[in-house]
Amino acid sequence: MDVKMSSAAGVVWDLSDLFAAHDDPRLRETLESLQGRAETFAQRYRETINVPGGPPASHLLDALRGLEAIEEGMSRAATYAGLLYASDSLRPEHQDLQQRVEQWLTGVRNRLLFFDLEWLELEESAAARLIADPVLTGYRHYLAHGRRYRPHKMSEAEEQVVNEKDNTGRRAFGRLFTELLSSLSFPLEHEGTVRELTMPELLSMLHRADRGLRARAMETLFEVLGRNELVLTLTYDTLIQDHLTMDRLRHYPDPMAERHLSNEIDHTAVEQMMEVTEANYGIAQDYFHLKTKLLGLDRLALYDQYAPVGGELPACTFAEARATIVEAFRAFAPRFSEIAQDFFTRGWIDAEIRKGKRGGAFCASPSPGLHPYILCNYTDTLRDVMTVAHELGHGVHGVLANGQTLFNYDPPLITCETASVFGEFLVFDQMLDRHRDPRVQLALLCSKIEDACATVFRQNVLTRFEQAVFRARAGGRLTSEGLAAAWLAANSRYYGDAVEMVPGYRLGWCYIPHFIHTRFYCYSYVFGQLLVLSLYRLYKEEGSSFVPRYLEFLAAGSSSAPEALLKPLGVDFRDRSFWQKGFDEIRTLVERAKALAEVTSE
Repeated sequence: MDVKMSSAAGVVWDLSDLFAAHDDPRLRETLESLQGRAETFAQRYRETINVPGGPPASHLLDALRGLEAIEEGMSRAATYAGLLYASDSLRPEHQDLQQRVEQWLTGVRNRLLFFDLEWLELEESAAARLIADPVLTGYRHYLAHGRRYRPHKMSEAEEQVVNEKDNTGRRAFGRLFTELLSSLSFPLEHEGTVRELTMPELLSMLHRADRGLRARAMETLFEVLGRNELVLTLTYDTLIQDHLTMDRLRHYPDPMAERHLSNEIDHTAVEQMMEVTEANYGIAQDYFHLKTKLLGLDRLALYDQYAPVGGELPACTFAEARATIVEAFRAFAPRFSEIAQDFFTRGWIDAEIRKGKRGGAFCASPSPGLHPYILCNYTDTLRDVMTVAHELGHGVHGVLANGQTLFNYDPPLITCETASVFGEFLVFDQMLDRHRDPRVQLALLCSKIEDACATVFRQNVLTRFEQAVFRARAGGRLTSEGLAAAWLAANSRYYGDAVEMVPGYRLGWCYIPHFIHTRFYCYSYVFGQLLVLSLYRLYKEEGSSFVPRYLEFLAAGSSSAPEALLKPLGVDFRDRSFWQKGFDEIRTLVERAKALAEVTSE
């Protein structure tokens, strides 16, 4: 089987900007220092925030700056432990460090809990006066947004217990999920040879031209996952029940409410977006029917949806991916390109494939005082070029926002995907311009449509599945059969009669990390993709005049609410027609693919 060592072999990140090694004495010193600083902070500021009339603005400003400094140190330690763990979750020293840092930082957070609680308990008139005070202008949004959690707070003692129990509760189950999936091997047979693959390597087989290979890859995926169905089901069921328990204790009205609150978007806007998405499922089904014809099939099977059109697309080495991305970013804005270059040249990316490494891809942005880090599993495909472009978009966002303070740094999920998806489109256009052969253009266009479908329609499916299983769990324990039924029901509305779901797909829910680590994250992808489709069209219309406004938006981080930050770009996400514009763009891509299909068939 043509499964070669990735050209990204040896492309590993350098974490020395954080710490030298898992046993670096500086790491223990940092943790001990944080504990002492938290105690000093508590001695100075406890019972000085929730006082009659509120504290002086200058006093609150000093407290916020002190708290940010401690939080930044915590982020450094937590990020380092998390990145080591993601790079090889099977190494005992990485497992031990991850758990030790979690437990240590829990103690630090418990010493700092009083501050947020005192701010939430402060009388409304005093809080409003402080939020409006010019001295606190830089923290106005942070303070105002924090007050929205007031109905959901518990006592300090209760909050401390929750933090402690999470180390042996939801965080422990999250580690179990990660370590289990990282440890799995997938034996795939081809031409008489069996090779043990990691999950990223196996999933990349679903993009191969050999239909038999794709079918066996999907069968192998679900066969191996099926052997672990009991553990994966119990893990997910436990985490859902934990979530529901905390919702009850914190008085959240529904399981998505906490996510909406952190995203600074209301339920009505999200539900409206999802309804518009479902109303456009026909666009995806129309494309699937087109692809069925292009592949010469009677019906598209699930393992065919990412098959290359017109044969296998050329491989792309990591070096070629770097050149393509840097060039595409430079054409948009030199600053984009400069930042991307730093990731490649300064060891901020871990791209090689190895056992024990977390699957998928992510970008971690610890704080404005540090640079982001990217993890991916590069398998030399053009699809992986887009993945790297996506994560580099996150990285650019993180670097551009480093002028903010920590509390104004991380954008909410609904806007954090903006630069990542925008980066994908920049690279896609670059590749489309480079390849003038209509057959190659068709293949690239189909790949992009499939990416859009996966980012919009499929993420909507995942969110509907989550809603369904949370409703079901309210009535009793979730079983494998119940999860499978909810999964297939959500997917069948999307695929319709255009795609045949294979029997093993009943387990398609069980390897998706967002369900475990960041529940109800997935609708943010829908938001981000549709938002970028609109913004990218605006860029095409306005050209270079669009760039400064866009860079300003990214540099703003979370210094204001998403609605306010997006307003200068002409975005109103409460308008149904805004979401429809994104789908009109996807439909345009499908129509373009149909036209190219006619040309290539002549």
